[in-house]
Amino acid sequence: MNEAVDSVKMHIRDYILEAINIADLDDDDNLFTSGIVNSLFAVQLISFLEKTFHIEVTSEDLEMENFKSISAAASFVMRKQSQ
Repeated sequence: MNEAVDSVKMHIRDYILEAINIADLDDDDNLFTSGIVNSLFAVQLISFLEKTFHIEVTSEDLEMENFKSISAAASFVMRKQSQ
């Protein structure tokens, strides 16, 4: 299970670092309060998660807690994949 979570985190981190010009990003950095992610990029991130991990993000899932950090997004992906 940990390898799967680590793999998901790696993919998410790589996507964010490629899209946004920052040097490094910790798993628990708050993407929104730090200013790393704005609302437009949040939509792009959700689309990336859906396509990459073959999940569907529903309107009920659109809570900041699910996407506020790499760790939160990876946990969300793991929950959706297990449904």
